Amino acid sequence: MKPVHRGREAFGSRLRSLREDARLSGKELATQLDWQGSKISKIEHGRQTPSADDVTAWVQAVGGSPELLADLLADLRAVRLEYRTWSRLLRRGTAARQRAAAPLDAATSLIRAFEPAVIPGLLQTADYARHVLSSVVALRGTAADVPEGVRARLDRQAALYDSSKRFRFLMTEAALRYLVCPPATLRGQLDRLLAVAGLETVELAILGFGAHLPYPAAHGFWLYDDKLALVDTISAELALRDRDDIELYERVFDALWNVAATGEAAVAIIGSATRNLGCEIDPGRTPQPS
Repeated sequence: MKPVHRGREAFGSRLRSLREDARLSGKELATQLDWQGSKISKIEHGRQTPSADDVTAWVQAVGGSPELLADLLADLRAVRLEYRTWSRLLRRGTAARQRAAAPLDAATSLIRAFEPAVIPGLLQTADYARHVLSSVVALRGTAADVPEGVRARLDRQAALYDSSKRFRFLMTEAALRYLVCPPATLRGQLDRLLAVAGLETVELAILGFGAHLPYPAAHGFWLYDDKLALVDTISAELALRDRDDIELYERVFDALWNVAATGEAAVAIIGSATRNLGCEIDPGRTPQPS
C-alpha cells in the first residue's frame, strides 16, 4: 500500500472514532452534514481525502474543540502531501513518466513553472532534452529509454499551441548558461526560447544575476491552476494539494516574477547568454513584451 493511502486510512480512522465517541451513526452524521452516506464511508476507510471544510464540519458536528480542529487540520496537510520517489515514478522509464504527465497538462488552464537551473521541459529542444534525460537515467539508474522519453516530452509540447491554455515560465539567468549539454545544443535551445516566447499562450520571465530577490530561489516548482503544486527534490517529487501550501508557492512565484525581466529585457538576457557561447541571436525575433 502506498504511504499516502496508509495516511488517509489512519486519518479516516481517527475521524470515525470521533463520530463513534459522539454516538452518531454514519447515516446520522451524513444527514446532519447534508452529505451522501457514501462520503462518510469513503473518508473513514481512506478511499477519499477530505477537504479542510469537510474536517471543520465534521469536528463541529461531533462537538469537537477548536484545539482538536487545529490538530486535525495540521494532520490533514500531511495527508494531502504526496511524497513520490523518483525510483517509483521512473520505474517504467522516462517515456512512461512523460506520458503520465500529459493528462495533467491537458486538464490545466494555467501552468506556472519556476526552474532555477534548467530550461523547463515544455520548452526544451530534442537535443537539450536528450542530455537532460540522459543525466536523469545516469543518476537514478532507471530504464535507458532516452529516445522514447524525448519523443514523449516533445509530444507534451503540443499543449503550448492550445489557445485555451496559458503558460508562465520563470527561470534564472543561470538556467540559460549552465552547460548541461554541449554549447552548440545550448545555443539551439536559447534560440528555441525566443521562438516559443512569441506564442500568444506563453509568457516568459528571467531572473537576471542582478535581480533583487524577495525570497531565495531555493528550488524549482510547477503550479497547475490553483489545485496542485509539484516540487522536485533530488530523491522525490512532492505533490501538494493543500490550499495553504499552494498559496505559499503562488506568493513566491508572483514575487519572483515581479522582479524578473520580461519582454525585450528578457530577450536581452537571452542574447547575452547566447553571445557568451559565441553566436548572436537575431534581434528581429524579439517577442512582444508580456
